[in-house]
Amino acid sequence: MMIRDEIEQRERAILHPFATRSDSSRGRSRSEEGDPIRTCFMVDRDRVIHSKSFRRLKHKTQVFIAPPGDHYRTRLTHTLEVNQIAKTIGAGLNLNLDLIEAIALAHDVGHTPFAHAGEQILNELVSGHFRHNENSIRVLTRVEQHKSGNGLNLSEEVLDGVLHHSGYGGNVPAAATLEGQVIRLSDKIAYVQHDIDDSIRAGLLVLEQIPREYREVLGDTHSQRIATLVTDTIIHSRRLMGEGVRPRVEPGPEKEKALLGLREFMFENVYRGSVCQAERRRAMFIIEQLFSYYKKHPGHMSRLYQQIADEEGIEAAVVDYISGMSDDYCIAVFEDIYIPHSHVPYPSALKEEI
Repeated sequence: MMIRDEIEQRERAILHPFATRSDSSRGRSRSEEGDPIRTCFMVDRDRVIHSKSFRRLKHKTQVFIAPPGDHYRTRLTHTLEVNQIAKTIGAGLNLNLDLIEAIALAHDVGHTPFAHAGEQILNELVSGHFRHNENSIRVLTRVEQHKSGNGLNLSEEVLDGVLHHSGYGGNVPAAATLEGQVIRLSDKIAYVQHDIDDSIRAGLLVLEQIPREYREVLGDTHSQRIATLVTDTIIHSRRLMGEGVRPRVEPGPEKEKALLGLREFMFENVYRGSVCQAERRRAMFIIEQLFSYYKKHPGHMSRLYQQIADEEGIEAAVVDYISGMSDDYCIAVFEDIYIPHSHVPYPSALKEEI
């Protein structure tokens, strides 16, 4: 018996009946031989961690573009916070933590440089539409390469969770697995709370500005609010799971109303605020110029994207290329293309005598 079989047996014996078991996965688009030790979701997690798109998250914006100091969140630290929150909820609900981790680590690999500013301008520029969750699927199934094939060939459950992590509300389709539902909620818990923390650090908010009605329900501190939401989600969802009907993973009505209220407060006061909007306009200008440039000069993209241009059209290739850029690389490319650089050497380079 392989070690993977032992792990899968343990899942069958221990996990909640509503949890997703590795040996019941819907599989991959390309058939593969199973790993002798790792379950399919463990393999998926490892492929994401070792991917280039995951590494680039460390230089992609979360909310504030190029903030001073090292203490502000990036897209990578956001991803790790989502993973931590989601695994705590998953453990409390006795779900598949390997599937949760794989979705959490992969969910934002399709984010553009400059966060939602990049997403917004690409959505305006393309002939169809652009959504970062859909682009994450694009990255995972086409742009990343694995064993000379397109995409990482991840399990269907992971891709479903990534696709359905975005949005919040009753009209948004839910992930097919409870693990995927955990990621959607954890994403909201993470970004609302850590964006409040970063906004206070940046001097854009003070604690007293946060409506008291939400602080009284969730808590005054960053850790209190996260702990309250995580605990309430576990308790409320366990109650639903005990009723025998496939439930949704969600906090109770009072805590969810407070989370939704905080989220809307952040949209009104920070995300749509004057500081973020000023940054967004400059970031959108850069991406718009690069989009135009590479549509005219596809040969200046790397070989993979030239191949995509040949197979799927220039617009798809340019979107793939730009959306994969980190903030720093995007700015550097823009400067290299559009900012004049003197070719006259400095006197020191000529070793002139003074």
